[in-house]
Amino acid sequence: MRRRTLLLGLAGVGSLAACSADPAPQVPVPAAPSASASAVPILGSTTASSLGPQSVTTAYVPPPGTAPVTAYAIGRRVLPFSRGDRALPTTVFYPASGAAAQNPVDEAPLASGRFPLVLFSHGLTSQPADYAAMLARWAQAGIVVAAPTYPNTSNGAQHLDSSDIINQPADASHVIDTMLAPGDPLAGGIDGNRIAAAGHSAGGITTAGLFSARRDERLKAGLIFNGTDFQGTPFTGPAAAMLFVHGRKDETVTYRAGHAVFSAVPWSRAMLSITDGGHVTQGDDFEAVTTTSTDFLRWALYGDAAAKARLPQDAATGGVATFENQL
Repeated sequence: MRRRTLLLGLAGVGSLAACSADPAPQVPVPAAPSASASAVPILGSTTASSLGPQSVTTAYVPPPGTAPVTAYAIGRRVLPFSRGDRALPTTVFYPASGAAAQNPVDEAPLASGRFPLVLFSHGLTSQPADYAAMLARWAQAGIVVAAPTYPNTSNGAQHLDSSDIINQPADASHVIDTMLAPGDPLAGGIDGNRIAAAGHSAGGITTAGLFSARRDERLKAGLIFNGTDFQGTPFTGPAAAMLFVHGRKDETVTYRAGHAVFSAVPWSRAMLSITDGGHVTQGDDFEAVTTTSTDFLRWALYGDAAAKARLPQDAATGGVATFENQL
């Protein structure tokens, strides 16, 4: 089928996956298939009481731009990155040329244009493929997503070590460096002024670190899925937009821990609370999470005011969540 026009009215980017006759996938995304109840919150305080609640003191203003009005085909590549002796093979989902489609095509040509970049960090004992359904939707909306496999916290790691989360913010920044470096096969299609970070569980802790103890000032926005803080370190640096997604029944990283970190953000912020959600987004929750996060990125990275206006409706998809909106 031909590339379809995105509906910029009520349906919004939530219809991105409806580019074929098949329904949107209802799969566990984000997922941490074998995370234990005690393994993830090893670095972040489970109450984040040291951060304390903050009022929104600095509003985030996205860089001006024009968001795509078409859905893209999806490309996928695995790039052999590393930082010293730390192997960081990185799965990249990106807007590809050709007719819009729901499934990624390996090594498809990059679509013409320059696109925002999102660095995505997986959870403990997980891997980028566990989040493919959501990351592909972001790529279909016109975003390059780089998802490294971390050496000591991923599924299949030779020496699983949850304390290695402390090294992952530096890994994440290095992957961003490498994606932007001349000679990278996708570098020419990335807009270095439109970068965000996202992550689930241990990857959410990693993402929090990129806005606090290991601040990467290139980041315009952050998405933390079922995560908590990074060693109780306050958020710092230039204002960024932050979206938190957390299940109220999460027994791995408690909802209280996630909400406390949301409350400590001094910039534009929002929180999508999944009423019956646990540590994994699945089933009926998938569409609300994916649609809300996609429109959040379209606003934060492209300056799409219509996408921002759709967020409350996105969050209400399926009646599975509540939404605190301080963007």
